[in-house]
Amino acid sequence: MTDYQDPNLVTSDKSQRVLVDGYPFSIQIYRLETEKAWSLEVVDHEGTSHVWDEQFRSDKDARDAAIVALESEGAIAFMRGDNVILFRKA
Repeated sequence: MTDYQDPNLVTSDKSQRVLVDGYPFSIQIYRLETEKAWSLEVVDHEGTSHVWDEQFRSDKDARDAAIVALESEGAIAFMRGDNVILFRKA
């Protein structure tokens, strides 16, 4: 029997905290160590997570996409609540 170990999660040093319209956001950029594409997640001040479906060729591309979205949409667009899909409760 072979023990299978899940790949490690690599967090980019491009991950950062930013302030938009007076609200703090966390830009989190990560990938599996076995993959090349980066995933992007933006977390608002209430802990609501916004994950991009798209993956990025570089962590810089992911960070730039987050900054552009936050600046063009504004903080309130990320905090509206009408754009959040809730998980079904068991």
